[in-house]
Amino acid sequence: MQKVSTPAQPQIKKKRSKISYDHYGYMFVAPFFIVFAIFQLYPIFFTFRTAFTDAIGWDKILNNDLIGFANFKLFFDPNSDLFVSYWRAFGNTVIIWMFNFVPQISMALILASWFTSGQMHLKFQGGFKMLIFMPNIITAATIAMLFLSLFSYPIAPVNTLLQNAGLLNSPFEFFRSTAASRGIISFIQWWMWYGNTMIVMIAGIMGINPSLFEAGLVDGCSSRQIFWKITLPLIKPILLYNLVTSLVGGLTMFDIPQLMTSGNPNNTTDTIARFIYNQGFTGSRNFNYASAGSIILFIIIVICSFILSQLMKERNSKGVGK
Repeated sequence: MQKVSTPAQPQIKKKRSKISYDHYGYMFVAPFFIVFAIFQLYPIFFTFRTAFTDAIGWDKILNNDLIGFANFKLFFDPNSDLFVSYWRAFGNTVIIWMFNFVPQISMALILASWFTSGQMHLKFQGGFKMLIFMPNIITAATIAMLFLSLFSYPIAPVNTLLQNAGLLNSPFEFFRSTAASRGIISFIQWWMWYGNTMIVMIAGIMGINPSLFEAGLVDGCSSRQIFWKITLPLIKPILLYNLVTSLVGGLTMFDIPQLMTSGNPNNTTDTIARFIYNQGFTGSRNFNYASAGSIILFIIIVICSFILSQLMKERNSKGVGK
């Protein structure tokens, strides 16, 4: 039976309406950008402008006049009280940061190498990591009150323990001693943040190709040699990240010194963040000086971060050349 051929009919293209969901993505990210613009971006621009004005007092915070770099000159004039207070606070901040960052990065590296070592089979690793990281999730106010109660005068657990051990004949006023006050604040900063630094280090070490460690073991390298020759050079970007974030956090330190010592004794625990706060929100409300001090601090952080990144790059290039 022969099939009857029918003339080919033109295909009718059906227009399907395409529904675009792109705008929903913008809707979901919009709240972040709105909050960021209101509470971070606008204050940044406002701070930069206020630094070049005569905004002293609430009545001048909006109705002020531009005066150029007059506010900044006071921070570099040795005869100015602002010069003495600001750079003294800067020195205090650097000292406290150095005494907590060096042991922080050292302890974090040691713990990270232990937890990621294939030769050391540590038990209860998850529990240890949780305990080490736990101080980072406790609020600064809680920790400040805890250490105030531990080191208070004349009756406190630390004083009682030291007297019972025969190390002290009478109660010691820790917060009237410059060395003790700085040491306690540095210890708190170390205790709060070394767990977070350790977690970042562990993540960096776990990102290294395991075959490199296996090759080192095959070649007869010890654990120390593997750490110095393989692990440490390959986590330099992670080290740079920790250096920069610790630098930013250390130079903007505020909560623990404010809650525990309020800058005492004799302003030896006063930090730059406390100086900026006191200028802007106490006394005569020197918003212009507070803004200028914030910008100087911002410039210092940018310069130090750039120097650190260049030093790390230079060491990396020397290592590759070898």
